[in-house]
Amino acid sequence: MELITEIKNIVTKAGQIMLGATDIMSKSSKKTGKHDLVTVYDLKIQSFLSEKLKNLLPGAVIMGEEDADAYVASTGADDCFIIDPIDGTANFIFGCRYSAISVGLQRKGRTIAGVIYNPYSEEMFWAVAGRGAMLNNTPIRTNNLDLSSSIVTFGTSPYHRPLAEKTFEIMRTFYSDVLDIRRSGSAALDLCSVACGRSSLFFELHLSPWDYCAGALIVAEAGGIVTDTDGKPLPYDRPSSVVAGNKTAHSEFLKRSSNLS
Repeated sequence: MELITEIKNIVTKAGQIMLGATDIMSKSSKKTGKHDLVTVYDLKIQSFLSEKLKNLLPGAVIMGEEDADAYVASTGADDCFIIDPIDGTANFIFGCRYSAISVGLQRKGRTIAGVIYNPYSEEMFWAVAGRGAMLNNTPIRTNNLDLSSSIVTFGTSPYHRPLAEKTFEIMRTFYSDVLDIRRSGSAALDLCSVACGRSSLFFELHLSPWDYCAGALIVAEAGGIVTDTDGKPLPYDRPSSVVAGNKTAHSEFLKRSSNLS
């Protein structure tokens, strides 16, 4: 069986843990602060993914959101799975049904496969490097709209509140010129929305590799561009800002945001 098919099967089974969750709020707690939440289901899904993915590629290491030494563990690995067991944990806790499991596979520092799955909608976005991007069994592409005709999505970096002023300054600058804006609570799914043309651009000023590894590949394979806010390639050994969009919208954003103080 092809590697991507096996990863998709594992992620699909992990989605059943999300769908079977009960009494979620009482099984949640705070990590680094009052805005940084975790549930027993985040931990269960990460444990499940770690076990199954290591069985799939025994030499691989895991960089997961719930690993305290995640960055250290991935250093120098030939194969590294970068996973977010539940992207959109707050949505998950409050029953918004807009959360996803994200798994990216890097080989020698290059992302070669990515899977993002929202079990509530049964939408699985996935890509293999050099082979295009898919939503379930259908190829997807970014749209080609400029910002004036576009929906733009953004994240507020809620674990890093000092970035709020800059985030909303950027969004206020663009708001009068775009069709509309959205804030979903899941960076992974926002990246997928760019990839399939539901929105033209996504940005957030502070994300971790598990938030964007799989999604960045999916956007790129769908014809889009993903960089940090300076236009540089994304790092995978530390957090970063992220801008993802179709080629036109991405270029417009970088040009205009660079003029902000």
